[in-house]
Amino acid sequence: MKFLPFILFTVLTNAAAQLMLKQGMMNLGPLAVDGVHPILRVLQIVFSPWVFLGLCTFVISMASHLYVLSKVELSFAYPFLSLAYVAVAVFAYFVFREDLNAWRIAGIAFICVGTVLIAQGGAGHAQSSASENPVQTSELAR
Repeated sequence: MKFLPFILFTVLTNAAAQLMLKQGMMNLGPLAVDGVHPILRVLQIVFSPWVFLGLCTFVISMASHLYVLSKVELSFAYPFLSLAYVAVAVFAYFVFREDLNAWRIAGIAFICVGTVLIAQGGAGHAQSSASENPVQTSELAR
């Protein structure tokens, strides 16, 4: 559980990136490409302020996730990323006035329960007993 803050940071930066990308795409409006070269349009999208900030936040999230993966088991860390959906759904409700109906709330509850069960399932440390006794090169030749 010592790496839980890093896992939650990954989740929150992932969710924040999604919200920034949504804001950026809403600011851009319809993506009509009439008379605009497609590569120029892609560059216009990527370098619009909110989209660019969202992409940068994704890079930070991925760097954090890579750090987490170096410290805990993948089967422990990865399910926590589902909490990003929870954060996005709740924040999208408040920020973008998106629908948060009973079915979505039920799904969010299941995600939260599942994540808690996974968190209770073990410490999640990547170090195993096999890695405590490294194999010597001479042993591989046998």
